[in-house]
Amino acid sequence: MTDATLTIDDARAKRNVTILVLAQAILGAQMPMIFTIGGLAGQSLAPNPCFATLPISLIVLGSMLAATPVAGIMQKYGRQAGFFLGASFGALGGAVGAYGLYLASFPIFLAGSFLTGVYMSAHGFYRFAAADTASDDFRPKAISYVMAGGLAAAIIGPQVVKLTAEAMVIPFMGTYLAVIVTNVLGSMLFLFLDIPRPRAPEEGAPVGRTRRELISTPLIAVAVICAMVSYALMNLVMTSTPLAVVGCGFETGTAANIVSAHVLAMYLPSFFTGHLIARFGVKTIVATGLVILAGAGAVALQGVELENFFIALILLGIGWNFGFIGATTMLAGAHSPEERGRIQGMNDLIVFGGVTFASLASGGLMNCSGGDAQAGWASVNLAMAPFLMLAGGALIWLWFRRDDGYA
Repeated sequence: MTDATLTIDDARAKRNVTILVLAQAILGAQMPMIFTIGGLAGQSLAPNPCFATLPISLIVLGSMLAATPVAGIMQKYGRQAGFFLGASFGALGGAVGAYGLYLASFPIFLAGSFLTGVYMSAHGFYRFAAADTASDDFRPKAISYVMAGGLAAAIIGPQVVKLTAEAMVIPFMGTYLAVIVTNVLGSMLFLFLDIPRPRAPEEGAPVGRTRRELISTPLIAVAVICAMVSYALMNLVMTSTPLAVVGCGFETGTAANIVSAHVLAMYLPSFFTGHLIARFGVKTIVATGLVILAGAGAVALQGVELENFFIALILLGIGWNFGFIGATTMLAGAHSPEERGRIQGMNDLIVFGGVTFASLASGGLMNCSGGDAQAGWASVNLAMAPFLMLAGGALIWLWFRRDDGYA
């Protein structure tokens, strides 16, 4: 696609949203697949059980490190190029992960996880791509609809795990081979995406704020903090969930059902989150998300019966949805087109830096902070408290400023 000025066109935006919803559903299915079995596969290969969730951490670390380069590629060459790059790395990560399982090599398996992180980084930009050509009124709905595509991913991913996890002699290898197919076929959707590249800046044209100026803007700073906390806490708890469920005596299939319910709860509210933001204001929705995340931790601490796992993980998904979509909407309206690559890359670098820390901590808290799975699960959920206080405090501070243009 040739360079063009990025124009606001809701007809074009709706077409792009449809394609991105399908990409979220098909390509996005690999994330619940990998997050369901990554810790279990890691536990079977790791020399120390404290490192069981290291494969998940490497995915998030890869995503964090790839965020700025991927954003730069999209700024220069367009969204299509970045999304094709992400799918290519997703397929490569699946292939290397499968090879690591074949050799029973934990380092090679970790290398595959790291490569998968580049896909995860590109996947994170679907929500921003939805806003590129949308009007101010349609923007929160566009972001919300694309996130809703994860609803199908929540159904597809865990079902594929059930079909493939034990389909081959080597456990979980079939799932990683399915990841390769998912990326190859799903990437064809991007051929139909219609988001012009921003025109290269002419001499003397505005270049926008520096990264330091952007992150010093109160609205942007609070949006990044709330996005990071929402995503990191969701990842902290979700990463440990299969280990906790199996460790408390339930089957892998049960863990997959709980993860499926969680991912459904992550994306099902997206059908109306944008409308709620339009009606009640973005800060109210972000605050509601933080309260629901706290509720998830409270339910998890009440016990390790199946209903506790299901309710806690459903609340965790809803809280993430409100917090993350709300924070994304705040950020999308706080920068100019020429600042897009800078702020979006920096945002995802910070967000996934927090998620990397959370996923690294998850395995240690789960397997190495208590005498059994129940004690480890309690430690994971108690660790949410200080970060919720950080995000809540930042949001209250922004609320009282009332100079950001948001209700």
